[in-house]
Amino acid sequence: MTGYDVRPDEETVPLLGAEVRIVDPAGLLAAAQDGPVELLAGADFPAPVREVRCTLRVDAVDERPVHRFEAYLRVEAAPAGLLALGLAGPVGLLLAERLAARGGDGPAAAVGRVAAEATRRLGLRPAGTALATPPRDPAGRAVLRAAESAGVRPRVEQDNGTVRIRVDVPSAEVGPEHLRVVLGLLLQAVRELTGDSLEPTVLRGRTYRVGRRPVTVAAPRSATVAAPRSTTVTLDQVGGLTDVVARFREVAVSFRHPAAMARWGARRPQGILMYGPPGTGKTMLARALANEVGADFVEIRTPEILDKYLGGSERNIKRIFRDARRYRRPTVMLFDEFDSIISYAGAGGDAASQAVNAVAGIFKQEMNTLFEENPDVIVVATTNFPQRVDASLIRSGRFDLKIAIPAPDDTGRAEILTKMIRELIDRHEQPGFRMFADDLDPAALAADTAGLTGADLREALRRVQLAKALREAAEGAPPAPIGQDDLREAVAGLRRG
Repeated sequence: MTGYDVRPDEETVPLLGAEVRIVDPAGLLAAAQDGPVELLAGADFPAPVREVRCTLRVDAVDERPVHRFEAYLRVEAAPAGLLALGLAGPVGLLLAERLAARGGDGPAAAVGRVAAEATRRLGLRPAGTALATPPRDPAGRAVLRAAESAGVRPRVEQDNGTVRIRVDVPSAEVGPEHLRVVLGLLLQAVRELTGDSLEPTVLRGRTYRVGRRPVTVAAPRSATVAAPRSTTVTLDQVGGLTDVVARFREVAVSFRHPAAMARWGARRPQGILMYGPPGTGKTMLARALANEVGADFVEIRTPEILDKYLGGSERNIKRIFRDARRYRRPTVMLFDEFDSIISYAGAGGDAASQAVNAVAGIFKQEMNTLFEENPDVIVVATTNFPQRVDASLIRSGRFDLKIAIPAPDDTGRAEILTKMIRELIDRHEQPGFRMFADDLDPAALAADTAGLTGADLREALRRVQLAKALREAAEGAPPAPIGQDDLREAVAGLRRG
């Protein structure tokens, strides 16, 4: 395996009749160090299960880091049998014990005590002993045996129509086997909720793909908000900019650990200026930062600020910053093409220059107080022409980080191509359909693409995808997967224009 393998490690595991494909299990565990990771997104499960989410994050228990797996299963309604799940199977037994341990006289505790007593009489599990399950469900028994072997003690709770499963594993000990255990528990819970407690038939023939998915954030709130082109873009998808990604991860960490920041009186960077040639990924980085922080994303475009009427642009700037002070969630505000909004401040004495100076002056005033009044806002500005932006506008205190985003070199282009192709494989390949051939060599292709940016490489891929789709439409059957020659031809066409 090289660093440019477009197909990451994938482990296929049969679980309770289903086929589970875990993409890059070691990478999933490592990614949780930088923020929550959604393991299952958009997967389809049999009724009455309506929604399933499985999230992995790193937390602290007794001041020690743990990898925390949290699964949520929601059913269409709260059926009468859900509360009595303790009599249904192994996950239900865990729930029953949880309910019984709470004590009290409520119906939940009563059901828990009944289930626990039934378990004791059957000799399945005396209090404080190892995990066990009803003998009539051998598949479920195997799930809990796997959990016991991995040293996992699942915690199961329920609230109306939702079942929650939580597993904590010390980060120093976590491994791919714990991923398999949690997925087995989740699928077993699905079985029990559907009444499939003898033979694992309800999941037979289903395939579930487990891979890296960012945790989604709330929808935008104001007229100035523009939805990202891809709400799933993350820093993991950024290629060729290792140092930049590392600095952005530091910004994200500072937002996720406010207590540590407060203890040291540290002020996290909230103003970021990115500059460099067009097409190098500046806007994508701003979107990825928002997802890394778990923030909303607000993009302010030039027409929303500049107004041909006297005083209009200044009013627009004030309105935008007034809205920013009211945000109650972490928010990344992007001023894209910053130089077209505020450029050459202080240059010239004509009416146009005075208008530009007025807009720049208002921007400075608003930036001076924004971060103190709302520490949850990050202002990101991007420009292709940093020389057009007055230095006083972007001084430290307003923009603490000034980051050059250069055109990628050979290594950077190889990394960008690898990540782009992996993303397409993740989105589009299905059983029976292979989108890319096995002969792809991103490093060799990078050597043929000198001078191209990430945007150019994405356009080359788009052209190949379109050509393949049109060919299938004409011939009625999918053509051969995209190969090295297809991509070389697309790059040549891109250079021709």
